[in-house]
Amino acid sequence: MPAGGRAGPRVVIVGGGFGGLYASKVLGAAGVPLTVVDPRNFHLFQPLLYQVATGGLSPGDIASPIRSVLRRHASTVVWRDEAVDVAPRERRVFLRGGAVLSYDRLIVASGSRTSYFGRREWEAAATGLKSVEDALRIRQRVLGAFERAEMEPDPARREVLLTFVVVGGGPTGVELAGAIAELSRTTMARDFRAIDPARTRILLLEAGERLLPVFPPGLSARARRSLESLGVEVRTGTMVTDIGAAHVGVQSGDESAAIPTATVLWAAGVTVSAFGDRVAGRFGAERDRAGRLVVRADLSLPGHPEVYVIGDLAHAAGAQGRPLPGVAPVAMQQGRYVARLILGREQGPFRYRDKGQLAVIGRHAAVCDLGRARLAGRPAWFLWLFVHIAYLIEYDNKILVLVQWAYNYFTRKRGARLITHEPGADA
Repeated sequence: MPAGGRAGPRVVIVGGGFGGLYASKVLGAAGVPLTVVDPRNFHLFQPLLYQVATGGLSPGDIASPIRSVLRRHASTVVWRDEAVDVAPRERRVFLRGGAVLSYDRLIVASGSRTSYFGRREWEAAATGLKSVEDALRIRQRVLGAFERAEMEPDPARREVLLTFVVVGGGPTGVELAGAIAELSRTTMARDFRAIDPARTRILLLEAGERLLPVFPPGLSARARRSLESLGVEVRTGTMVTDIGAAHVGVQSGDESAAIPTATVLWAAGVTVSAFGDRVAGRFGAERDRAGRLVVRADLSLPGHPEVYVIGDLAHAAGAQGRPLPGVAPVAMQQGRYVARLILGREQGPFRYRDKGQLAVIGRHAAVCDLGRARLAGRPAWFLWLFVHIAYLIEYDNKILVLVQWAYNYFTRKRGARLITHEPGADA
């Protein structure tokens, strides 16, 4: 455990996402002996991953080295390793590299992973969007499809290559479909000779009755109209039944069909991390249908007041008794709350201060629910832009993103449209 700093409980934080990092900053500033464990050496601003996936930003624009963020905290140690197990009685966390960490307080913030609802065979054909690697893989597949279509002599095969299917009508799916539409309709409109990118077919499939179900119905309808104005085909009440190398099987009511496509992107669901599964088993934690661990009002596990679960892993009740969503603002507030609780600066249960929800569809198209006020179109888009820049961790990142977006805005170009290639790999 780290040496130096003032006396206090030994704290281990598993995960360097929003929850873990915000808890680390509060505890580190107070001089608490603290170890942060994450298999990555950087904090990732996940809400902007879709911009990396469609060539709008480079990965470094939305990532900050964890050591750099926490470098002023002398009592904080950062370990690049993966937590794989925990011993509740001994209060120890076991890492993949063989190290063992003892703790007085444990904060589990290891996040979530893509869920295919038990159909793991779909993973190879339908790329999710939870990591930098996922975003780069999507960028490779999307841009590569256009390049292959340019060289494809068969019109039928070309049409398959220029058909993109996004599964899931939540914020990620909506943002991804809108970004691909703008990429094809504006950014690359004149870049090819044999194909017309503007004729690209983009389908957004949602099993529920409407897009963005956490938003008010009026804003959901507005988002749908905005997507359709970009040329996206929106199909609600449509369930995916099969995903193959060149098709997606769907069912809507009693009708079944197959959509020929070479590119399927998955934004339909998430489940808890592997370490979250292990914590649930070791502590006998109750779980909800999504696999999240049910926590007490102070975000601790029942029967284990020394263990806190926050962020995407936690099933924490909100003001109306419904579980809080797995979004960045919730994780940030939970991280700060737990840190202050450990320091004795906080009393009473966790209360989430809902500052609203935002989702972007495209250029000058977004929806915003602020509770009493609801915005759409250009005002919501500008609000979304500045809110996301404000949440970026490091100052340098804010400047980079602002400059990059300003460039994209005035030129309608995406500067990170790179397709990397390894010998023998498919383009």
